[in-house]
Amino acid sequence: MSAPVPYTSFADFYPDYLRAHQNRTNRRLHFLGTTLVILMLVTIFATGAWIWLFLVPVAGYGPAWAGHFYFERNRPATFKHPLYSLIGDFRMCLDMWTGRIPF
Repeated sequence: MSAPVPYTSFADFYPDYLRAHQNRTNRRLHFLGTTLVILMLVTIFATGAWIWLFLVPVAGYGPAWAGHFYFERNRPATFKHPLYSLIGDFRMCLDMWTGRIPF
């Protein structure tokens, strides 16, 4: 097992992150998970239903990890670079929303 690449910034990490997300279905599943997370957080904070916070990671990571295991056939970056991977999910979602990355 190789050691994680020591990225010095998110800008260094993001190109590798995008290479791990070349499959369109995988990207769409990430988009779905990230959108669910945003909607859930807005709803939870608006209603004060804090008990539902435990489902936020399931909603976000469930579709994304399914995309990696079944469509992309690689390991999610979350396992080696959890913070950069989380930022990457939101950045890729924004890039898909704005048309920089095909949906």
